[in-house]
Amino acid sequence: MADKNRSVVSSNGNVIEMVDVLVRQAEHIILRDVNLDVRPGEFIYMIGRVGSGKSSLLKTIYGEIPLFEGDGFVLGYELKRLKSRDIPFLRRKMGIVFQDFQLLSDRNVYDNLLFVLKATGWKHYKEIDHHIRNVLSEVDMVHKGYKMPHQLSGGEQQRIGIARALLNEPDLILADEPTGNLDPDTSDELMELLHNICNNNDKTVIMATHNYNLIKKFPGRTLKCENTRLFETRQEEIDFDRLID
Repeated sequence: MADKNRSVVSSNGNVIEMVDVLVRQAEHIILRDVNLDVRPGEFIYMIGRVGSGKSSLLKTIYGEIPLFEGDGFVLGYELKRLKSRDIPFLRRKMGIVFQDFQLLSDRNVYDNLLFVLKATGWKHYKEIDHHIRNVLSEVDMVHKGYKMPHQLSGGEQQRIGIARALLNEPDLILADEPTGNLDPDTSDELMELLHNICNNNDKTVIMATHNYNLIKKFPGRTLKCENTRLFETRQEEIDFDRLID
Protein backbone atom coordinates (compact mmCIF):
# COMPACT_ATOMS: atom_id res chain seq x y z
CA MET A 1 0.00 0.00 0.00
CA ALA A 2 1.20 3.53 -0.81
CA ASP A 3 2.53 5.75 1.94
CA LYS A 4 -0.28 8.21 2.68
CA ASN A 5 1.89 10.17 5.09
CA ARG A 6 4.76 11.02 2.76
CA SER A 7 5.94 14.62 2.48
CA VAL A 8 3.99 16.97 0.21
CA VAL A 9 7.11 18.96 -0.70
CA SER A 10 10.41 17.99 -2.27
CA SER A 11 13.79 18.35 -0.66
CA ASN A 12 13.90 21.80 -2.27
CA GLY A 13 10.59 22.78 -0.68
CA ASN A 14 8.57 22.54 -3.90
CA VAL A 15 5.09 21.10 -4.33
CA ILE A 16 5.90 20.30 -7.98
CA GLU A 17 9.25 19.82 -9.67
CA MET A 18 9.70 18.89 -13.32
CA VAL A 19 13.03 18.57 -15.10
CA ASP A 20 13.25 17.97 -18.88
CA VAL A 21 9.80 16.37 -18.90
CA LEU A 22 8.26 15.12 -22.14
CA VAL A 23 4.44 15.11 -22.19
CA ARG A 24 3.05 12.82 -24.84
CA GLN A 25 0.09 10.60 -25.61
CA ALA A 26 1.01 7.55 -27.64
CA GLU A 27 3.46 8.89 -30.24
CA HIS A 28 2.07 12.43 -30.22
CA ILE A 29 4.39 14.89 -28.48
CA ILE A 30 2.42 17.59 -26.67
CA LEU A 31 5.11 19.38 -24.63
CA ARG A 32 8.87 18.85 -24.53
CA ASP A 33 11.65 19.98 -22.18
CA VAL A 34 9.24 21.03 -19.44
CA ASN A 35 11.10 22.52 -16.46
CA LEU A 36 8.86 23.69 -13.65
CA ASP A 37 9.15 24.50 -9.94
CA VAL A 38 6.00 25.28 -7.94
CA ARG A 39 6.27 26.38 -4.34
CA PRO A 40 3.62 26.07 -1.61
CA GLY A 41 1.03 28.87 -1.63
CA GLU A 42 1.62 30.02 -5.22
CA PHE A 43 -1.24 30.98 -7.56
CA ILE A 44 -0.22 30.10 -11.10
CA TYR A 45 -1.98 30.68 -14.39
CA MET A 46 -1.32 28.40 -17.33
CA ILE A 47 -2.28 30.00 -20.63
CA GLY A 48 -2.20 29.00 -24.28
CA ARG A 49 -4.47 28.25 -27.19
CA VAL A 50 -6.78 25.25 -27.23
CA GLY A 51 -4.64 22.18 -27.88
CA SER A 52 -1.41 23.81 -26.72
CA GLY A 53 -0.93 21.34 -23.85
CA LYS A 54 -2.46 22.99 -20.78
CA SER A 55 -4.88 20.18 -19.95
CA SER A 56 -2.35 17.50 -20.83
CA LEU A 57 0.17 18.95 -18.39
CA LEU A 58 -2.47 19.04 -15.66
CA LYS A 59 -3.35 15.41 -16.45
CA THR A 60 0.32 14.49 -16.12
CA ILE A 61 0.43 16.20 -12.74
CA TYR A 62 -2.54 14.19 -11.43
CA GLY A 63 -1.44 10.93 -12.98
CA GLU A 64 -3.90 10.44 -15.82
CA ILE A 65 -1.16 10.73 -18.45
CA PRO A 66 1.89 8.60 -17.54
CA LEU A 67 5.33 10.18 -17.44
CA PHE A 68 8.04 8.20 -19.25
CA GLU A 69 10.71 10.78 -20.00
CA GLY A 70 12.21 13.40 -17.69
CA ASP A 71 11.86 13.71 -13.94
CA GLY A 72 8.63 14.77 -12.27
CA PHE A 73 7.83 15.15 -8.57
CA VAL A 74 4.32 16.01 -7.30
CA LEU A 75 3.33 16.09 -3.62
CA GLY A 76 5.89 13.53 -2.58
CA TYR A 77 5.36 11.19 -5.53
CA GLU A 78 7.83 10.54 -8.34
CA LEU A 79 5.67 10.48 -11.47
CA LYS A 80 7.91 8.16 -13.47
CA ARG A 81 7.57 5.51 -10.73
CA LEU A 82 3.89 6.13 -10.05
CA LYS A 83 1.94 2.88 -9.88
CA SER A 84 -1.77 2.62 -10.52
CA ARG A 85 -2.31 1.82 -6.83
CA ASP A 86 -0.57 5.11 -5.90
CA ILE A 87 -2.78 7.36 -8.02
CA PRO A 88 -5.76 7.51 -5.60
CA PHE A 89 -3.43 8.53 -2.76
CA LEU A 90 -1.79 11.21 -4.91
CA ARG A 91 -5.19 12.60 -5.89
CA ARG A 92 -6.34 12.75 -2.28
CA LYS A 93 -3.63 15.36 -1.76
CA MET A 94 -5.03 17.53 -4.52
CA GLY A 95 -8.37 18.92 -5.60
CA ILE A 96 -9.42 19.09 -9.26
CA VAL A 97 -11.92 21.64 -10.61
CA PHE A 98 -13.34 20.99 -14.08
CA GLN A 99 -14.82 23.38 -16.64
CA ASP A 100 -18.02 21.35 -16.97
CA PHE A 101 -18.52 20.91 -13.18
CA GLN A 102 -18.93 17.08 -13.38
CA LEU A 103 -21.51 16.91 -10.59
CA LEU A 104 -23.56 13.73 -10.26
CA SER A 105 -26.97 14.69 -11.67
CA ASP A 106 -28.96 12.04 -9.80
CA ARG A 107 -28.27 13.35 -6.29
CA ASN A 108 -28.33 16.64 -4.45
CA VAL A 109 -25.37 18.81 -3.52
CA TYR A 110 -24.92 17.28 -0.08
CA ASP A 111 -24.99 13.74 -1.47
CA ASN A 112 -22.51 14.68 -4.21
CA LEU A 113 -20.03 15.61 -1.49
CA LEU A 114 -21.01 12.65 0.68
CA PHE A 115 -20.23 10.32 -2.22
CA VAL A 116 -16.67 11.66 -2.47
CA LEU A 117 -15.98 11.38 1.25
CA LYS A 118 -17.27 7.82 1.47
CA ALA A 119 -15.21 6.88 -1.59
CA THR A 120 -12.07 8.22 0.09
CA GLY A 121 -12.55 6.35 3.35
CA TRP A 122 -14.55 8.66 5.63
CA LYS A 123 -16.82 6.61 7.89
CA HIS A 124 -18.21 8.60 10.83
CA TYR A 125 -21.40 10.46 10.03
CA LYS A 126 -20.88 13.36 12.45
CA GLU A 127 -17.42 14.06 11.07
CA ILE A 128 -18.69 13.76 7.51
CA ASP A 129 -21.63 16.09 8.15
CA HIS A 130 -19.42 18.68 9.88
CA HIS A 131 -16.87 18.57 7.08
CA ILE A 132 -19.46 18.93 4.30
CA ARG A 133 -21.00 21.92 6.03
CA ASN A 134 -17.55 23.48 6.44
CA VAL A 135 -16.61 23.26 2.76
CA LEU A 136 -20.06 24.50 1.71
CA SER A 137 -19.62 27.45 4.02
CA GLU A 138 -16.19 28.14 2.55
CA VAL A 139 -17.74 28.58 -0.91
CA ASP A 140 -20.83 30.42 0.44
CA MET A 141 -23.21 27.56 -0.44
CA VAL A 142 -24.10 26.22 2.99
CA HIS A 143 -27.83 26.68 2.38
CA LYS A 144 -27.83 24.89 -1.00
CA GLY A 145 -27.07 21.37 0.17
CA TYR A 146 -30.58 20.14 -0.61
CA LYS A 147 -30.55 21.45 -4.19
CA MET A 148 -30.14 19.23 -7.22
CA PRO A 149 -27.41 20.29 -9.68
CA HIS A 150 -29.93 21.29 -12.35
CA GLN A 151 -31.50 23.71 -9.86
CA LEU A 152 -28.24 25.66 -9.56
CA SER A 153 -26.79 28.33 -11.81
CA GLY A 154 -23.49 27.66 -13.56
CA GLY A 155 -21.64 29.75 -11.00
CA GLU A 156 -23.28 27.87 -8.13
CA GLN A 157 -22.42 24.52 -9.70
CA GLN A 158 -18.80 25.59 -9.99
CA ARG A 159 -18.78 26.68 -6.34
CA ILE A 160 -19.88 23.14 -5.51
CA GLY A 161 -17.09 21.88 -7.77
CA ILE A 162 -14.62 23.91 -5.71
CA ALA A 163 -16.17 22.65 -2.46
CA ARG A 164 -15.71 19.08 -3.73
CA ALA A 165 -12.06 19.87 -4.52
CA LEU A 166 -11.56 21.06 -0.94
CA LEU A 167 -13.07 17.98 0.72
CA ASN A 168 -9.84 16.14 1.49
CA GLU A 169 -8.01 19.32 2.56
CA PRO A 170 -5.65 19.24 -0.45
CA ASP A 171 -2.29 20.95 -0.65
CA LEU A 172 -2.71 21.56 -4.38
CA ILE A 173 -5.74 22.62 -6.43
CA LEU A 174 -5.75 22.12 -10.20
CA ALA A 175 -8.42 24.09 -12.06
CA ASP A 176 -8.89 23.37 -15.77
CA GLU A 177 -10.71 26.34 -17.37
CA PRO A 178 -12.99 26.67 -14.31
CA THR A 179 -14.64 29.86 -15.65
CA GLY A 180 -14.95 28.66 -19.25
CA ASN A 181 -18.73 28.24 -19.06
CA LEU A 182 -19.44 31.31 -16.91
CA ASP A 183 -20.32 34.93 -17.63
CA PRO A 184 -17.77 37.66 -16.79
CA ASP A 185 -19.31 38.76 -13.47
CA THR A 186 -19.63 35.19 -12.22
CA SER A 187 -16.08 34.47 -13.40
CA ASP A 188 -14.81 37.39 -11.31
CA GLU A 189 -16.61 36.02 -8.23
CA LEU A 190 -15.07 32.58 -8.76
CA MET A 191 -11.62 34.10 -9.18
CA GLU A 192 -11.96 36.01 -5.92
CA LEU A 193 -12.96 32.75 -4.24
CA LEU A 194 -9.98 30.82 -5.64
CA HIS A 195 -7.53 33.57 -4.70
CA ASN A 196 -8.99 33.73 -1.18
CA ILE A 197 -8.62 29.97 -0.82
CA CYS A 198 -5.00 30.25 -1.95
CA ASN A 199 -4.14 33.23 0.26
CA ASN A 200 -6.07 32.32 3.40
CA ASN A 201 -5.32 28.59 3.47
CA ASP A 202 -1.79 28.54 2.04
CA LYS A 203 -2.91 26.24 -0.77
CA THR A 204 -1.20 26.07 -4.14
CA VAL A 205 -3.47 26.74 -7.13
CA ILE A 206 -2.68 26.07 -10.79
CA MET A 207 -5.36 27.32 -13.15
CA ALA A 208 -5.47 26.71 -16.89
CA THR A 209 -7.26 29.53 -18.70
CA HIS A 210 -7.35 31.55 -21.90
CA ASN A 211 -9.24 34.44 -20.27
CA TYR A 212 -6.65 37.20 -20.19
CA ASN A 213 -9.10 39.62 -18.59
CA LEU A 214 -9.05 37.51 -15.44
CA ILE A 215 -5.26 37.59 -15.33
CA LYS A 216 -5.34 41.38 -15.61
CA LYS A 217 -7.84 41.68 -12.75
CA PHE A 218 -6.27 39.00 -10.56
CA PRO A 219 -2.51 38.95 -11.28
CA GLY A 220 -0.42 35.87 -10.64
CA ARG A 221 2.59 33.99 -11.93
CA THR A 222 1.86 33.05 -15.53
CA LEU A 223 3.11 30.10 -17.59
CA LYS A 224 2.46 29.77 -21.31
CA CYS A 225 2.16 26.67 -23.51
CA GLU A 226 3.15 27.35 -27.11
CA ASN A 227 4.78 25.34 -29.90
CA THR A 228 5.29 22.30 -27.62
CA ARG A 229 7.08 24.42 -25.00
CA LEU A 230 6.21 25.71 -21.53
CA PHE A 231 7.76 28.98 -20.43
CA GLU A 232 7.13 31.74 -17.91
CA THR A 233 5.83 35.04 -19.25
CA ARG A 234 5.16 38.48 -17.84
CA GLN A 235 1.67 39.96 -18.05
CA GLU A 236 2.73 42.78 -20.36
CA GLU A 237 4.17 40.22 -22.81
CA ILE A 238 0.90 38.32 -23.25
CA ASP A 239 -0.78 38.78 -26.65
CA PHE A 240 -4.35 37.89 -25.77
CA ASP A 241 -5.51 37.97 -29.39
CA ARG A 242 -3.24 35.01 -30.17
CA LEU A 243 -4.78 32.96 -27.38
CA ILE A 244 -8.22 32.96 -28.95
CA ASP A 245 -9.05 30.32 -31.58
